[in-house]
Amino acid sequence: MNININYEDPSFQNDTYEQVIEQVCQEAALVYGLGPNAEISVLLCHNEYIHELNKQYRQIDRPTDVLSFALNEGEDDGYDGPDAALLGDIVISLEKVQEQAEEYGHSFERELAYLTIHGMLHILGYDHMEPDDKAEMRKEEEFILHRLGYVRQGEEL
Repeated sequence: MNININYEDPSFQNDTYEQVIEQVCQEAALVYGLGPNAEISVLLCHNEYIHELNKQYRQIDRPTDVLSFALNEGEDDGYDGPDAALLGDIVISLEKVQEQAEEYGHSFERELAYLTIHGMLHILGYDHMEPDDKAEMRKEEEFILHRLGYVRQGEEL
């Protein structure tokens, strides 16, 4: 899987962020059978930037933590299988990563990993609008995070 990581602000560039994102995306590629040509782009940004995207594309006038833009969005089955190349884009607010890591009492890296897999699952067709869908998506998120050792404080592997 090819992972393109970009920064809205060049000062955000950080090897640790890239390692976390790469690790999560590669694990998702392994678990969900994404082929070697699969490609995802991840943009790390400020709250202000994601706020504008959230307002423009979702008509929600506030910053959010993560947005996903699947290139196959609107198609019945979502992800097109292992031969699909361009999957879509994930946008993550680094300010929200920090806020939420503090709020939930875990590391910045664990929150970044969580938002990355959350975005990936949206790209792959998962959603959380209905309680059953939310439970299924949450199970998948935790499955990937546990495989990588990103557990909540007090949880065991």
